[in-house]
Amino acid sequence: MINRSGSIAGDLVFTDADFQAISTHAAQRYGLDIKIEKKGLIYARLARRIRALGMTDFRSYCAMVTGPNAGAEQEELLSALTTNVSSFYRERHHFEMLKQSVLPQLREQALHGNKIRIWSAGCSAGQEPYSIAATLCEAWPDAGSLDIQILATDVDPRILEKAKSANYRASEGDGLSPEQRKGLFEPSAKGAEKLQVRSHLRKMVNFDQINLVSDWRHASPLDFIFCRNVVIYFERATQHRLWRRFNDSLVSSGHLFIGHSERLSGPAESQFRNVGITAFAKN
Repeated sequence: MINRSGSIAGDLVFTDADFQAISTHAAQRYGLDIKIEKKGLIYARLARRIRALGMTDFRSYCAMVTGPNAGAEQEELLSALTTNVSSFYRERHHFEMLKQSVLPQLREQALHGNKIRIWSAGCSAGQEPYSIAATLCEAWPDAGSLDIQILATDVDPRILEKAKSANYRASEGDGLSPEQRKGLFEPSAKGAEKLQVRSHLRKMVNFDQINLVSDWRHASPLDFIFCRNVVIYFERATQHRLWRRFNDSLVSSGHLFIGHSERLSGPAESQFRNVGITAFAKN
């Protein structure tokens, strides 16, 4: 338990000033909005790393990660501050909407050779973009012959490496229907304890590291964007800016899917119209 001096009895000292240094750095570099109520959580996530570095207090660690020689420690800090929780077909109503409403609208242009471009922003360990790819292949058995690209991005390079591997624990297939398991996975060289995403799905997904608060651009307009349970961690002004930039990145008939606990706000309320549960079409 953290006492009034900001330390944990018999352990590392973590003052409010230390917390403020970390939260300010996270806001400026990654757009994260970390409230003081999260102080205990941040302590728990960073204490092990600080001990591994041989440091005895948070002040020394704060000086290092906010200084000019932080280097690779920025990745360690980011991994500790972010929560990479996902699952296949998470918030399944979005994938049902893809099959029933969004993909039928795109079918004709795909058959005429037009590009279909999709963005999974904040893709975590890859379950979301692979679920999108599987949904496309289920709806369009000829998807492999069409010009379809799914861009999957995250700010955390470590989680992207896991996503690129396309290998998952067998337990991550729990709750999927037999049809979904068959569509997603092929036998893994690592044995029955692992699930391997099918090769044709892997080919549809390109991974890249993108910080959503940076100056990103897309070469082609996007047909739909999945950005779910990501923007909720940003401060309000950053949220407003991202909603606008997502709108600018979409084709005129594009769609945006957001997380169950997220809400559009600011100018975006007039830029999008609600077309389903946390699903929006560009006005």
